Amino acid sequence: MNIIGAKAGNTLSAAILNQDDPDLVASGVPAYLLLVDGLISQYPDSAGLLVAGSQLFALYGSRFAPTERAAALTEKARRYGERALCLSYAPACKWSGIGYDQLVAELGNVERKNIGALYSYAVGWLANLDATSEDWNAVAELPWVEAVLERALALDETYESGAIHGYLGILDSLRPPALGGKPDIARAHFERAIELSGGRDLSIKVEYARRYARLVFDQELHDRLLTEVLNAPVDAPKLTLFNVLAKKEAEALLATSKEYF
Repeated sequence: MNIIGAKAGNTLSAAILNQDDPDLVASGVPAYLLLVDGLISQYPDSAGLLVAGSQLFALYGSRFAPTERAAALTEKARRYGERALCLSYAPACKWSGIGYDQLVAELGNVERKNIGALYSYAVGWLANLDATSEDWNAVAELPWVEAVLERALALDETYESGAIHGYLGILDSLRPPALGGKPDIARAHFERAIELSGGRDLSIKVEYARRYARLVFDQELHDRLLTEVLNAPVDAPKLTLFNVLAKKEAEALLATSKEYF
């Protein structure tokens, strides 16, 4: 069932990510969530289905769900990601409550074949932290998630068209340098993510502008990135939905550029 589950999970995810109508996704995804829940209950040992479930619940919970539902939906994304990784890499079953140094040591043994589950584990975790905390700067678990993403990056930086670099860029630009932020490293991550996606992942440019350019008060970079997003096509495999959303966010950010800077 793992092969079938992986194919079913990929089909479900692609059907959502290749959509160019966010309103249709917002109204239709709950049916997909019920479907993937049903499949997982029927085949609880399918890492492929759990990976798909984790990513779909993270997507809907973080981008479309009402605020009062986001925490519960992303909590399920986190649980599915944990189960997927446990099935793919047995030692991870004992990671709950693990210390940071021990986690880093354990991550060193994770192999390339486990990257899909490792990635969904991190994405579900991040989505849940975002939904349950008003201030990411105060979230004590972020170093743990960053360590997971760093291991995934070491295994394959090209995974999901460089999305791992994008997540690390966001984490490294959450705080100014005086408070422990690493804007220079964040910029390098964002630039590499753009390179690896061939510029097709417009959400990376929006986050680059929102997180880094505004952090360092670089209006020229900010406006250039957002203008590029507005002028770019949205169609790209597994990126279309995010690109449509990115254009809306770019328009809003660009409209407040003069006020911000």
